[in-house]
Amino acid sequence: MILAACLIPFAAGLLAFFVPWDKPRRVLLILTALAHAGLVAAFWFILPEPRVGGWFELDTIGKYFLSITSLLFLAAACYGVAYLSGEDRGDRTDVEEGFIFQNAPEAVFTGCLLMFLATMTLVLISQHFGILWIAMEATTLVSAPLIYFHRHHRSIEATWKYLLICSVGIALALLGNLFLVIAGSIEGQKAVPLVLSELIGRHGELNVLWLKAAFLFLLVGYGTKMGLAPLHTWLPDAHSEAPSVVSALLSGALLNCALVGILRTHQVCAAAGLGEMSSELLRGFGLLSMFFAALFILRQPDFKRMLAYSSVEHMGIVALGIGLGGSAVFGGLFHAVNHSLTKAALFFIAGNIMAAYNTKSVSGVQGLLRMLPVSGILWIAGFLAITGSPPFGSFLSEFIILKSALDQGHYYAAVIYLVVLAAIFAGMAMIFLNMAQGVPAPEMKMSGARKESVMMVFPPAVFCVLVLLLGIYIPEFLRETLREAARLLGGLG
Repeated sequence: MILAACLIPFAAGLLAFFVPWDKPRRVLLILTALAHAGLVAAFWFILPEPRVGGWFELDTIGKYFLSITSLLFLAAACYGVAYLSGEDRGDRTDVEEGFIFQNAPEAVFTGCLLMFLATMTLVLISQHFGILWIAMEATTLVSAPLIYFHRHHRSIEATWKYLLICSVGIALALLGNLFLVIAGSIEGQKAVPLVLSELIGRHGELNVLWLKAAFLFLLVGYGTKMGLAPLHTWLPDAHSEAPSVVSALLSGALLNCALVGILRTHQVCAAAGLGEMSSELLRGFGLLSMFFAALFILRQPDFKRMLAYSSVEHMGIVALGIGLGGSAVFGGLFHAVNHSLTKAALFFIAGNIMAAYNTKSVSGVQGLLRMLPVSGILWIAGFLAITGSPPFGSFLSEFIILKSALDQGHYYAAVIYLVVLAAIFAGMAMIFLNMAQGVPAPEMKMSGARKESVMMVFPPAVFCVLVLLLGIYIPEFLRETLREAARLLGGLG
């Protein structure tokens, strides 16, 4: 059953390439998303911890992040159908500087979108480091056509940058896997397989020096895909140029997949007594990512790029939480779901704004609350959530990480953390509030005469409500899941 979570969207993706009609293809997209979500729900309540040998297993960490991915994809499918319908009606005026946008065929878009779900699922259920590496590379290949959807000169530039930088990262991760093989190879004895349970169970047989090298290369390699600075340079372009529904998945789901690859390696290091080394590197990369993000968010002229840099910041917060250890691991994992839901909601709303104002420029959007009242309210709610304002769940997760840093005596990290969060709040407040307030300019060319589609505001509204509720009450099943996942990573629940 566990492999069905990959095979269902993969088969549907293949089928989508050959379906000649748009409406049946969109129905296929929705049905596949529902089937995947239903199967993941069954893993929680009917099929606990399914596994196939030792290579595929849905442990607590995998189940947690797979649930986030499945939920995001279901929302993206609903939003995507409305988005594609808008393309059919010509609601977008895709002309810029004499260049007419030419969208990729919908069959390619839908097929790659479904295969994107299949490959991300394969990453999250893989316990074998080799298969995890293959699946991670596959996510890059199937998502590249999604970034190139509009076939603009900036789209192809962003796609090539995405392929090139992520391929360099995945090559470094391959070296990390090679070093992991060497670390488990002892002359005259059977080598330790690249399976997570085997590496943890036989940690005493691992060569410490080669294991250190393996973690460093895997951290840099997968950290490139995760968007950790200074390896994040593909992320702003890809998120900015991709359709908003794709940007939501890239930011809310794909970055988590790369995080899981790092977490698996961190588990091995902690079992082998190298937990402090791996934690220190995670703390360093986490703080560096937050700092880089703050520099680029301040006075950012493109609101989609601003959201992309915000993803760099929040993945840095998650890495910092994992690296601090203790209760901060719980906070870091909790922050992952808060970030995924909020960022997906914001990218969905950004798509609504672009459809109405036909621009990604902050200065080109004014009077959002008057022009698109529902999207405007959600835009402000998303701003409060993404900046960690109470009572949203992101405030709670960020506070847990801060408290843990102070309790453990990491005062330098706590000070940098607070200063960067304050700077980012100020920078994002200027962007969000300036866009929401004011009156739309009468001479502004807008394609947004149509009303806000229900399917284009319902998914972000649900996500904003969920993040708000998570700040007030964490359901017991989620709390226990986070505690168990934190224990697997050497932290405290």
